[in-house]
Order: sequence, then structure tokens, then C-alpha cells
Amino acid sequence: MPETEALTRSRMADPPRRPARQAGEDWTSLPGMLFALARRHPDRPMLRYWRDGAWQRLRWGDFVLQVAHVAAWLRQQGIAPGDRVLLVSENRPEWNVADAAIMAIGAVTVPTYTTNTIADHAHVLRDSGARAAITSTPALAARVTEAAAQTGGLDLLLCMEAAEGVRARSWAEAVAHPADAAMLMAEVEQIPAGRLACLIYTSGTGGAPRGVMLPHRAMLANRAGVSGLLERLGVDGLPYLSFLPLSHSYEHTVGCYLLPSMGMEVVYSRGADRLAAEFEEIRPAVVTAVPRLFEVLRAKMLAQIEKQGGLRRQLFERALAQGLRRLDGPPLGPMARLLDPPLDRLVREKVRSRFGGRLKALVSGGARLDPDLSGFFIALGLPLIQGYGQSEAGPVISVNLPWDNHRHTVGPPLAGVSARIAPDGELLIRGDLVMDGYWNNPAATAEALRSGPEGATWLHTGDVGRIEAGRIIITDRKRDFIKTLGGDMVSPAKLEGLLMAEPEIAQAVVAGEGKPGIVALLVPAEGMADRVAAAVSRVNGRLSTIERIRRWMPAPVAFSVENGLLTPTMKVRRRAVLERYAGALEALYR
Repeated sequence: MPETEALTRSRMADPPRRPARQAGEDWTSLPGMLFALARRHPDRPMLRYWRDGAWQRLRWGDFVLQVAHVAAWLRQQGIAPGDRVLLVSENRPEWNVADAAIMAIGAVTVPTYTTNTIADHAHVLRDSGARAAITSTPALAARVTEAAAQTGGLDLLLCMEAAEGVRARSWAEAVAHPADAAMLMAEVEQIPAGRLACLIYTSGTGGAPRGVMLPHRAMLANRAGVSGLLERLGVDGLPYLSFLPLSHSYEHTVGCYLLPSMGMEVVYSRGADRLAAEFEEIRPAVVTAVPRLFEVLRAKMLAQIEKQGGLRRQLFERALAQGLRRLDGPPLGPMARLLDPPLDRLVREKVRSRFGGRLKALVSGGARLDPDLSGFFIALGLPLIQGYGQSEAGPVISVNLPWDNHRHTVGPPLAGVSARIAPDGELLIRGDLVMDGYWNNPAATAEALRSGPEGATWLHTGDVGRIEAGRIIITDRKRDFIKTLGGDMVSPAKLEGLLMAEPEIAQAVVAGEGKPGIVALLVPAEGMADRVAAAVSRVNGRLSTIERIRRWMPAPVAFSVENGLLTPTMKVRRRAVLERYAGALEALYR
């Protein structure tokens, strides 16, 4: 392939640990960054994935070759700059290739979840105006085809796997299409930073999802904001275990572009049921997950310790207690200081080894991380840190650091991000990371992006908080307060967080708008149904009178993606839960 040799076939050996940042990193687009890095180290592993019963690797040089071929094929099919292309796939290398190929020819990626219903897909197709789609499996292709039938159909459907019974073009055809990779590389270097890169549809805990317009500069701003932190963390050459779906704004920016560009090899997890084994097998340096996963891990660890009992349980509890004292005080006394090194060797070191032994950061995002939950892991020697962000901001806004981890906060804003608190308590954000607005929704855009007194445009996050010592503290969602019959304002996020922090309660939704008090719908943790009442009593003991749970009931079934009560990133769809169980919750007041 003479046309690609100049790009990828120099075969010069890279140093095993080259610096992640080098001169000339003034990229204006995501594909431009990828092509430049591939030219720099074509033989370095980029992606690892499970296929045909074994782990496979895709190297940087081969990755951009595939991008060039698929981009040329899409262009030949009539995909033009500005066209929106739906991308529906689980995490796999073809996802990354398709995403980069779409952007490389100036088109716009519209990632959506594999768990979307036909109605969900129809909404996104109708709202975005996408007339082309790329799916991973025939089943997803069929679902998208059915959704497209409600919106005027598709001009192009590409399927990554052989699609019998579905009118779709073959991925093998696309990756075999003739391409001039060197010419494409020259093109992507000219993509302006302000060009629209993707439409990220928010998962919609409330109303219909809206398309967040993210230009290349927003995601590149995220990279610039954390690159220095990652260099200090020393992650170059180490694996990142990718668990969240690539269609989520965080994983799209961080897992698909940011961490690979900093030298990390992205390893796609085989699923939640394999995650514990993959910690020990992959030995990742960084893992990102939602708080719910950490709640599950804590419950499993506590159940195992309870089962072991005896001396092991005593040592574990002592190590946990001393770790929490180191975090929150009072300072350890002389005897405790003497005991801490043996506890580290006998307990914390074993805990760390179960997570692979070389974790540099366990990152929690997507929802509030209860300080008690993060304290549990930190006290046992695991670097669990909380970040904060929104799809409308690249999406990363702030993050704690393993060496400066203030777990009651979401950390300081990234470099290049300005943050302030409005008079009504709302957090406002400004910087290159902020979106261009909501697709085809000028009213929502005008509500979210407003000029401040000095004329600058600020993103109104909808979150209430404060800034202390340069760190952001989120307290509530601005529009999510419950106003009781007595006029008291109660935060459901606070109450639900406290309830789910109890090991007996897996999921919780509270209600009480216009009612004389607060009631709750609770999903007990496995095997804990008879202990939920005690957990509610403990929580009530820490609440004011107006916040206390007056009555509660067990949910008939757990909230899940399948029954429409969880988003794909494991957030509870509060509005959907309240609507489905409105009658039962109303009965609690009788």
C-alpha cells in the first residue's frame, strides 16, 4: 500500500515510555490529533478487545488505516460535511473507527445507546435529521430500520457484522475501500476547532433527550485541562479498563480520545459480570464507573468479610476504621500508628491486589458519589476520586486528584475552566469546553447559555453549589427540589443518596411534592429485605423533621434499563418511576 507507507510504515521503534505531551500538539480536531499520533508511534497498541476467545490488539497505525478506508467509503456513498450519522454499537474497535471516519470527512457523529427502544431511536433520528446509520449487529440494524420507518427512512445503513435479513451494507466492504490515507491526513489537519464534531443526546432522566452540540474544541479543551494531571499520574503505557458505553459523553471524550492520546491502551471490558476478574487480569491503571458500581463492589466486599468472620473480619474492620481516621481525624495515636503498617500489609495490600495492584485512579462520575462510599475505598488504599461534568461541557468540568482528594467536593475546575456561583446558587461555567447549544432547540439553548454582567457567555448548569478553597461542592439540582404541603423545600438527591448509602438499600426514589411529608419507594439490596426498616430509621436519625421519610414501600421490581426506569448509565429516571408508581405512592398518604 504505497499511499499509506508514509503515514504508518516507518516502523521506527518507540521508546517504551515516551512523554505523552510533545512539541507541536496544536491540533484543531480530534481526527487531526489521532492521525498525528499514529504517525508518531504507528506500532504502539491502542485498543484491546475480546474476540474469538482471546484478547486482540489494534495498533495505532492499523487504526488510522481503517479510518481512512471507512472515511473514503462513506464519502463515496454521499455522506457530506455537516451530515449527521447515527452510531449504535457496544464498545468495540469498529466504534472508534466509525466515529473518527465520520468526523474526518466533516460529518457529525450521533452516538446512541444500544439499549435504546425503537421510540428512542425514532426520536433521535427525527430530531437530528440523520439519514445514515452505522450499527454493530443485525438486531440493532433491524431496530434502527424500524425506527427509521417512522421518520422517513434511511439513505444508508452500514452494519459491522454480517446482517442477514436486513438491508445493510457490509463493514468488510467499507474497510476494503481504496483510500489515500496521506491525503486524508492533510485534510483533517485543516478541520477548524469550531466545527461540530458530534451530537450527544442526553440520557433523559426527565423529558425527551436533547442533542448537545459539541465542537472539536470542547473535547480538545478537556484534554488540555487534564493532560498535566495525567502526566503527573504517570499513566503513559498503562491500560485503561473501559466499562461505560462509548455513546456516553464521558466515555466518548475520555475513553475514546483523551486517554489514548495520553499514551494509555484502552481495554474494552467484556461486561459487568467479568469486571472483577478483569481487574486482576488486565491490572488497569485507571477505571471509570458510576457510583452504583462502587456501591455493588462495597456490598460484595462486606458480604465476603462477614462470611469469613473471625480474625480476618477484625483486621478488616480495624484497617477500615484507621483509614477513615486518617481521612477525617482525630489523628492516630501512637499504638494505632504502630499497627497501621501491618494492617496495610495484611488488609489493604490484599484489597489493592484484587483490583490489579497498580490502580492510579478509580474515577466516579455520572452521579453524586456519597462521601461515605468514597471514604470506604480510600480508607482501604484504593484511589477513588470524584469528578463532575455535563454533556454540555465536553463533558469534564472538575475532578479531584489522588494526591489532593477532597471527597466532600468534586474537585477544582480543570485548567482553562472558569466557574462561579450565581446569586440564586446555581453553578455557572465558562471556557472552550462549553457546547454550542442544543440542536434545533433555540429556546433551551438560550436558557442554558446566557451572558453575564461582563458580556461573557456562561453555561447555566442547573446544579446548585458553592466554591470553597477553589473546589466545587454540588449540593442539589436547581429544578429538582420537592416543595411539601407546608411550603418546605426538600432535596430528593440528598435523601436518595443517604438511603442508597445504606448497604440494605439498592435503589431509592422519594416523593412528596405538594404532600404533608416525604415518602419513599425502595429496592432492597439482595437478601436484605427484612433489614430495610432499620436502614430507614438510621437515615431518619440524621435528617431534620421536614426531611424524614414518613412512610415507605418496597418496589415490586428493581429499576433497570430494560424496564425503562434506569438510564444506560445507571441513573434512576425519577420522573418515570414517579409516574409508574403514582397510585402506590399516593396510597402511602392514606
